[in-house]
Amino acid sequence: MNGEFLAASVAIARRHLYKWIKVPANFMPTFIFPLIFFTGFAGSLGRIGNVPGFDYPASYTTWIFVFSLLQTCLFGGLATGFTIAAEFQTGFARRLMLAVSDRRAILFGYILSTFVRAAIMSGVVTTVAFTVGLDMSASTPVEVVGLYLLSWSMSIVGTLWAAGVMFRARDPQLGPAMQIPMFIAIFLAPVYVPLALLQGWLHAVASANPIGYVMTAGRNLLVGSTEGVFIAIVAAISMILLLTWWALGGVRSAERAGG
Repeated sequence: MNGEFLAASVAIARRHLYKWIKVPANFMPTFIFPLIFFTGFAGSLGRIGNVPGFDYPASYTTWIFVFSLLQTCLFGGLATGFTIAAEFQTGFARRLMLAVSDRRAILFGYILSTFVRAAIMSGVVTTVAFTVGLDMSASTPVEVVGLYLLSWSMSIVGTLWAAGVMFRARDPQLGPAMQIPMFIAIFLAPVYVPLALLQGWLHAVASANPIGYVMTAGRNLLVGSTEGVFIAIVAAISMILLLTWWALGGVRSAERAGG
């Protein structure tokens, strides 16, 4: 990673952050949808925390907050996929691929911009969560930082998946092919109840879901426990490595197609 690579990546990231902030239609959905999910689940499903076997030490609001945080970061990455597709439609992506000698810098620039957006959106979701009962008092500052780092790693996962799809498709109309697998992946984790309360095939799938490991570790960190953190880190790194291969394959596909 040389100076030219970094300069190109930072320039791409700055451009996309500027467009994201300048155009309300770009950033409002990334704030609104996770907040709707969070407030809806925290309010209407709060009594689930009283069912036998639901032994989470904190409130249900705290429980569902971690899901909303991961969802915010993952879906921020999916939004980047639509940006990539739109820039192929306008021809800007083709000019960009001609201008940047190492096309991996383009992918890295998208990842940087999404990571910064995830940090900003996480702050908004956290602020709203505090107003409706989020409790972090049982966790240390280091554990809270760990929660956010795990969550922000999901923005990288979402971006790499979306980039792999849209560098190949180069068409925003194929957005469902990008969105649906990620929806399925996150909602087949232990979203509403602990893994122990899931049954049948849902328990089997959730047990093998790497996003579920990250979600469980984040919830443990909020109540002062580091249980499951190591396996969550391994799961996050594994997803990032696998999806980096997928995304770089998409970049090469776009190169072969002439950008």
